[in-house]
Amino acid sequence: MYLQGTSKINQLGHLEIGGVDTVELVKQYGTPLYVYDVALIRERARSFKNTFESLGVPYQVAYASKAFSSIAMVQLANEEGLSLDVVSGGELYTALKAGFPPEKIHFHGNNKSIDELAMALEANIGCIVIDNFYEIDVLSSLCRQMNKKVAVLLRVTPGVEAHTHDYITTGQEDSKFGFDLHNGQIEKAIELVKNQSHLQLLGIHCHIGSQIFGTEGFVLAAGKIFGKISIWKEKFQFVPKVVNLGGGFGIRYTKEDDPLPMNVYVEKMVEVVKEHSEKLQIPLPEIWIEPGRSLVGDAGTTLYSIGSQKVVPNIRKYVAVDGGMSDNIRPALYQAKYEGALANRMNDECSETVSIAGKCCESGDMLIWDLSLPTVKAGDILAVFCTGAYGYSMANNYNRIARPAVVFVENGEARLVVKRETYEDLVSLDLPLKAEVGQP
Repeated sequence: MYLQGTSKINQLGHLEIGGVDTVELVKQYGTPLYVYDVALIRERARSFKNTFESLGVPYQVAYASKAFSSIAMVQLANEEGLSLDVVSGGELYTALKAGFPPEKIHFHGNNKSIDELAMALEANIGCIVIDNFYEIDVLSSLCRQMNKKVAVLLRVTPGVEAHTHDYITTGQEDSKFGFDLHNGQIEKAIELVKNQSHLQLLGIHCHIGSQIFGTEGFVLAAGKIFGKISIWKEKFQFVPKVVNLGGGFGIRYTKEDDPLPMNVYVEKMVEVVKEHSEKLQIPLPEIWIEPGRSLVGDAGTTLYSIGSQKVVPNIRKYVAVDGGMSDNIRPALYQAKYEGALANRMNDECSETVSIAGKCCESGDMLIWDLSLPTVKAGDILAVFCTGAYGYSMANNYNRIARPAVVFVENGEARLVVKRETYEDLVSLDLPLKAEVGQP
């Protein structure tokens, strides 16, 4: 069994995370329950930062908060000296409520609303990543109206798409994100932005994919961007002060996954940016990255209570838990795979193969197919590992199921950071079909 971070089996044979017995967590907070190993998040953040600092290059590491956004998580990112990547007004609002320094916030998105952009300008955030021509027009107009000046990056699609081990250099131009690097769009965007006195063009951004297990895609993307810089330098007198190579660094979900140590991605990025900068005889740009999953993904574990079982003779045994696609939609959405174990019986010998079913009224609500476990019984606690990214972020109220609580554990202490929703929460925004007597 592969245990991440501070996870271990304690003397009672229970799963322990951050020095806290998960069985006790369930007694106190109930299930389903997201549990985050704070020490592992800190370790990952420091690994990225320390690698940059050891190489002596200017950088920013921005936590991609879409992976998991909450006030406590944003504050943890701030404690670790990270910048913050937000992609919506809600994520921006969460960051500001958390007291995150606005000058370290980067705002992404392919269809930022006028209200969202105005909110970002009012807060004086550090950078807006412009995604399209419409946004140039809207942002320029807002800056003039509000008498604001803002730093911007231009997002490009470099024609490199990463599928874990495979890197495709054609086709990624067909993307909803960014300016195409090869058909003249980016040159037009540079010219437009440089002609706007309220927009300060800092540099270029790209993102080639997700759950990437190699460095080749980043090398290809950087090469394509730097291949254009000599043209931009001559035509527009524009040399990027910032090159943001995005994120997408892979983590281990199952034994099939073989991710690189996080420092390897950084070292290769720095190497290739230095090489191209020296070749073009330009100042080394500040290198930005945007880890999300790789900071919080394998730091998260979801705890469930086991309920009913169903045996289909000669086919399979279904074991149902008290959550499912309402708290982890990734298996139903794109066949994501996970590993799991009985948190209250970690030392028991596995004796059967079962499939873990969620409780939603959908045949596709299956969390794990063919998982080896000890003989299960109702009331056992199932731990599903590596659920820290895009679990709570994508949680929903399908079937009017309340979203779970979130707990941070560190150094033997547990802290509730997101309350469990109640049934009253579920109807709090509902309005009746007809007004009550005497009410308008």
